[in-house]
Amino acid sequence: MSTAVILFIAFTNPVKTETYKVDTELSSIDWIGRKVTGSHNGKIKIASGELLVAGNSVKGGKFIMDMNSITSDSERLTGHLKTDDFFSVEKNPTSKFAITKVTAAGKDRINVTGDLTIKGITESITFPASVKKENGALVAVAKNVLVNRAKFDIRYGSKSFFNDIGNKAIEDDFELSINLVAKK
Repeated sequence: MSTAVILFIAFTNPVKTETYKVDTELSSIDWIGRKVTGSHNGKIKIASGELLVAGNSVKGGKFIMDMNSITSDSERLTGHLKTDDFFSVEKNPTSKFAITKVTAAGKDRINVTGDLTIKGITESITFPASVKKENGALVAVAKNVLVNRAKFDIRYGSKSFFNDIGNKAIEDDFELSINLVAKK
């Protein structure tokens, strides 16, 4: 068989892209916010999502976060996070992440770049993730994803906006651990 025929066959048999739907019951996002005097943590539920897969590689996808579901280790803080001081949940009931680029980073490892939208403001972020197929499902995990809240106009307690708050300062970066389970 000639090289031209082999190349023709390769180009006429592209790898099919499949859509894996995020299982919202098995998927979660954990968060940690730090301040001078300690930290708080909690969860955010995934409302919906999908991952686009070609062969064994993630090629794209998106997921929507239900900001009404945000919880913390303090009932009082949970209520405050939903106000205009933080996520303005009444005006912005969802946040979203849409993958714009995926690059291989080793066995079962990728670097993900995408557009994160919080409070109607979109910023590009990049983070490493692990992706594996387990029992017919695709499991994607990204830990220690840093998000700078100041870029999303979340000003409360931020030294970026208020110089004289001393030990009441809240760090601008908060951390997400994203755990997605998606099925065909």
